[in-house]
Amino acid sequence: MTRRLSRLFTGLVLFGVSLALMIDAGLGVPSWDVLHQGVARSSGLPFGWVVNGVGALVLLAWIPLRVRPGIGTISNVLVVGLVADAALAVLPSPGDIAVRVPLLLAGIALNAVATGLYVGAGLGPGPRDGLMTGLARRGISIRAARTAIEVLVLATGWLLGGTVGVGTVLFAVAIGPLTQLSLRRFGLTSPDALTPSPGDPAVSA
Repeated sequence: MTRRLSRLFTGLVLFGVSLALMIDAGLGVPSWDVLHQGVARSSGLPFGWVVNGVGALVLLAWIPLRVRPGIGTISNVLVVGLVADAALAVLPSPGDIAVRVPLLLAGIALNAVATGLYVGAGLGPGPRDGLMTGLARRGISIRAARTAIEVLVLATGWLLGGTVGVGTVLFAVAIGPLTQLSLRRFGLTSPDALTPSPGDPAVSA
């Protein structure tokens, strides 16, 4: 358990840093972070507060889906946004595209490593992933659930002023294969074991 907790919190910290790197690059962020960024810009709240707040609200949607959070789920809601804000506070604002592109690529790669660590620890999914798997257990395919959620949050975030760009597309294309590699390298649980089956009652630690 000590090893799993270590990987969980290392992964969550690195995940927060990866978000800060992609935001700092200014070339587009993942769909959920388009939403977070849009809400932060329209409300004036810090980005990290919005990340944690949205995560907490998403957890409420787990209740009718009968998905149980694990320690990793709660930790995700508490840690990622705070780390992202702390990293954004110390990162410089790059102006040159020659600096921004490496920042974006580093953010995407680090995000995959972070996901492999915290998901592979097997202590509960993040609130957004749990929403997807919860919908899948209600008879909606993973593909349909993921696509519908991603399109909805991306469109909402863009309307609120979130940054959509080449980074958004590159993340969508690259994160799946990179995360699969990361899970195989860093996960304490096999990638196949992390895929929910229709008969599973819930996702828990």
